[in-house]
Amino acid sequence: MSPQITIGLALVLFFIGAFGVLFRKSAIFTLMCLEIMLNSANLALIGAFTAWGSPIAQAAVALVMAVAAAEVALGLALVVIMARHGDVTLDAFTSLSGHEEE
Repeated sequence: MSPQITIGLALVLFFIGAFGVLFRKSAIFTLMCLEIMLNSANLALIGAFTAWGSPIAQAAVALVMAVAAAEVALGLALVVIMARHGDVTLDAFTSLSGHEEE
């Protein structure tokens, strides 16, 4: 597969993920869309490094995968905390600070 097709596919996936993050209210759906965006960045790195013939591609892709794993762990921890309170919408995340609105 040519690098232009790979980077084009990564661009399409990134915009799908960005659309989901901007226009959805569910925290779980937003987390999934953020993962799509990170995976599209990973795909773009693979396509670019394949075109350049750089040997550092594997290290860069491993770094992006580590960041994605950390993001999933933190995001799921927040979603579990909010599920215990009964509301998993993004608007409910303002109450995590402990300050209740009067």
